[in-house]
Amino acid sequence: MADRFFPNEIPDFIPETAVEEAASVTTGDSFAKLLSLPYKTVADRLKRAALELKETVVRETWGVGGKRLQDYTLYTGALGTAYLLFKAYQVTGNKEDLNLCSDIVNACDSASRGSGRVTFICGQAGVCALGAVVAKHNGDERLCKHYLTQFKEIKPPKDVPNELLYGRAGFLWACSFINKNISKDTISPTRMRAVVDEIIKAGKRLASKECPLMYEWHGKKYWGAAHGLAGIMHVLMDMELKPNELEDVKGTLRYMIKNRFPSGNYPSSEGSETDLLVHWCHGAPGVAFTLVKAAEVFGAEEFLQAAVDVGEVVWNRGLLKRVGVCHGISGNTYVFLSLYRLTGNANFLYRAKAFACFLLDKVQKLISEGKMHGGDRPYSLFEGIGGMAYLFMDMIEPSGARFPAYEL
Repeated sequence: MADRFFPNEIPDFIPETAVEEAASVTTGDSFAKLLSLPYKTVADRLKRAALELKETVVRETWGVGGKRLQDYTLYTGALGTAYLLFKAYQVTGNKEDLNLCSDIVNACDSASRGSGRVTFICGQAGVCALGAVVAKHNGDERLCKHYLTQFKEIKPPKDVPNELLYGRAGFLWACSFINKNISKDTISPTRMRAVVDEIIKAGKRLASKECPLMYEWHGKKYWGAAHGLAGIMHVLMDMELKPNELEDVKGTLRYMIKNRFPSGNYPSSEGSETDLLVHWCHGAPGVAFTLVKAAEVFGAEEFLQAAVDVGEVVWNRGLLKRVGVCHGISGNTYVFLSLYRLTGNANFLYRAKAFACFLLDKVQKLISEGKMHGGDRPYSLFEGIGGMAYLFMDMIEPSGARFPAYEL
């Protein structure tokens, strides 16, 4: 198990020292020195690193023949680079980033036609949703309307699954992204309700007395954010649900909490006894965001406590030997940011700072030494340093941080 993550030897707390005092220390560990700096100083360093990483990502994914796209998706492809540029624009106000973002989305628009994929992270819905929002920020009403018209023509096929990456939940998330960033009811509640009905109906078919909603993807009853219960429940809580449907969501989450591993981690699928994965896609981190949302939506102490419990798992086993947001340290750092937003507890902010400083101080060396995996697509948003750059930008204003393409 331990070969999947670095042992967490970070102190539970390191007091911050003045910049001048830290600079005067010429011996000792560079990571400890970095972690002892005031938060604003660390955030400034993370911002500089993020903008440098952004340039590298753009150069490697778009600079050479980028317009001939092999992969248009937000997960591992060019749309992820566009999403990172949009984040950079929001942080710095640099219109060049916004314009380049628009160019990349346009290329993704051409590449995604006829793909049949309907979700935000891996489908055409993500292209149209981001395209519409970027056009709005650019003041281009015609282009915004073009993307919205295309989005409204997307219809999830009858045989589409229900999960986040390729299924109905991923389509609904794109609807919510548009409504949040353009205007409420841009995508009509009636349209979204029809998809919710399909998800609820499918969940009831596999339900049991103990678990009110259950789903399958490729023959397995997954629990995680990418393909299973955590992701589907997360999206459903953003919808207008009937009272009995809200109770079904609560009951499903209670079932998951009751059947977690003794370690506090969550199985990747129903009946699994393999307590290995501590990822956003499978395991405790992805469940954490859903429990945080449940605590916000239902105001129940049980979900708050379960979310805090998950934070302990991520702190102990979350320094993964991978860099990305899907199954790496960057994604796991967002668990502490989410808990900080929910509770206001500075300890969670310290933990987020600790993981981010670990990445800033060590990741380049660890990858070059072969001790850490840089991702199969090393510059992508979900697997590579694109996600690390996104995290570093989110660390600047931690109370506003959101896991990309998952937390609204």
